[in-house]
Amino acid sequence: MRMGKGWAIALHGGAGDIPLTLPPERRIPREEALRRCLDLGVAALKDGAPPLNVAQVRGLEDCPHFNAGVGSVLTSAGTVEMEACIMDGNTKQCGAVSGLSTVVNPVSLARLVMHNTPHVYLGFDGAEAFARAQGVETADTGHFVTAENVERLKQAREAHRVQIDFTQPVAPHKAPSTEDEGDSRIGTVGCVAVDCDGNLAAATSTGGLVNKMVGRIGDTPLIGAGTYANHLCAVSATGRGEAIIRATVARDVAALMEYKGLSLKEAASYVIDRVPKSSVGLIAVSADGEFVMPFNTRGMFRACATEDGYSEIGIWHSGADSSDQQ
Repeated sequence: MRMGKGWAIALHGGAGDIPLTLPPERRIPREEALRRCLDLGVAALKDGAPPLNVAQVRGLEDCPHFNAGVGSVLTSAGTVEMEACIMDGNTKQCGAVSGLSTVVNPVSLARLVMHNTPHVYLGFDGAEAFARAQGVETADTGHFVTAENVERLKQAREAHRVQIDFTQPVAPHKAPSTEDEGDSRIGTVGCVAVDCDGNLAAATSTGGLVNKMVGRIGDTPLIGAGTYANHLCAVSATGRGEAIIRATVARDVAALMEYKGLSLKEAASYVIDRVPKSSVGLIAVSADGEFVMPFNTRGMFRACATEDGYSEIGIWHSGADSSDQQ
């Protein structure tokens, strides 16, 4: 058993240009969901549950206020295509899924891919067939189509652009840009955890982009981009998926620790500083029980707790909000 700082857990609910004037009806439900899932994760770690169980983010997928599971945004065709990933740090076993339209908890299916197939990644019709064969909970596609997401898609279509969740409406005549994907990236969910023995796990889940092309795959299910865990750390990223993929954000954090000997904080800061501004946030924990939650966006819905009694729930950078710290 290693001698370290004990267990730690961190969660995120998306990063982006979250306005300081975010209405309470959009802010409070997310904070409450993060607090609820954080408390459940802490209780599980105290009971000795493995981090792989703790980091499943099912509770966040069940919250319609996040862009994952039941709250997933819509494609250009008005459909839902969810994706998720989960990874165990010690074994590097992992599972990922994309293109789901009926699975209630995509991250649970990702774990079944990891355990019950010889593969890492299943997508679309094959993933749906596997879900049925495994008997996971499914629902009619209409279950995932909320009135709010229908309105977001309408706004995105009128603006002729792909948008990331709570993007504010823009004038329809504004030309779309591959570098300007929207003003706010609230929604993708993730969790990382480490137990007292240094076992690590990471999981991420998302509905993707508003008005995305049918068949688009983002960073979330790509090992090393949006999700990664090894014997040193566990990482879950959020933000502009294409930027995260290009920078292999999650793996780079681990690689800097493994090959350059950087601390978790140093590695995460290095990676965040070298991706386009206002595009990425991440949560990570180390085998020593350390945690980081950096972001180069205006804000990131986040929460964490450690064995030494520290806990935090916040959105904006320090001093900009009323983060709940203990």
